[in-house]
Amino acid sequence: MDYTLILMVVGAVFLGSLMRATFGFGDSVVSMPLLELLPFPFSVSVSLIGLTGMTTALMSIQRGWKDIDPVVIKKLTLATIIGIPVGLILVRFAEQSVINLILGSILVIYSLYSLTVSPARREYLQAKFENPNYSYPFGFLGGMLGSAYNMNGIPVVLYAAARDWTPRQFLGTVQSHFLISSVFVISGHALSGFWNWDVAIYFAFSVPVVALAMYIGREIYNKIDTDKFRTYIFIMILILGAVNIGNFIQAV
Repeated sequence: MDYTLILMVVGAVFLGSLMRATFGFGDSVVSMPLLELLPFPFSVSVSLIGLTGMTTALMSIQRGWKDIDPVVIKKLTLATIIGIPVGLILVRFAEQSVINLILGSILVIYSLYSLTVSPARREYLQAKFENPNYSYPFGFLGGMLGSAYNMNGIPVVLYAAARDWTPRQFLGTVQSHFLISSVFVISGHALSGFWNWDVAIYFAFSVPVVALAMYIGREIYNKIDTDKFRTYIFIMILILGAVNIGNFIQAV
C-alpha cells in the first residue's frame, strides 16, 4: 500500500470538501484536476469523488433540510435521472478537455454577467426563474455531467444562483439535490464497473478528512456576510470557470 499516494488523495479530497462545505459546491472542480495528476485510472477519480460528494451532502443536509424548496427538488431530481445515462455514454466517448472548455466558458460568461448586471435586470431574471420548470434543463445537465465527470453541482448552482433565495435556502436546496442525485450517480458508477478495491481504500481514508473539512467549512460559512454571499458565489463560479479553461489549455 502506497501511503504517499493515499496522503495525496486525501489532500485533494480535503480541499474539495472544504470548498463544498463553505460555499455549497465546487468539490469536484477542485479535487478532480488534482486527482488526475495521480497514477491511477480516471474511473477511480470519478468514483471516489462521487462517494465523497455524497458523504459531504449527507453531512451538510443536517443544517439545511428545513429550508429546501420541495417542488424544485422533485423537478431537478427527475431531470437528473434522465441525464445520468447520457453522461455515462459521454464519459466513454467525449474528450474531457473539450467539456472543460465548454463548461469553463459558460461559467466565466455567466459569472461576469451576474457580477455586472444592473439591479433591475437581476430582479427581472429572478422573477422569471421563479417558475420551477426552469429547473429541468439544469437538472438534466447536472445528471449528465455528474455521471460523466462528477460536475453535477455546477448546473444546479447556476440555477440556484438565479433564484432569489437566502443563503440558507440556497445551501439547503442545493445540498438536498446533491444528496439525491449522488445516490443515482454512484449507482451508475457501480453498474458501469467503475468501483474496485482501490476506490474502497481511498474512500475509507477520505471519510475523516471530509468530516474535518465540513467542520472548518461551517466555521468559515458562519463568518460570511449574508448580504455578500451571492457575490461570493459568483466569484467562485468565475474562478471555477477559469480553472476549467486552464485544464483545457493544459491538456492541449
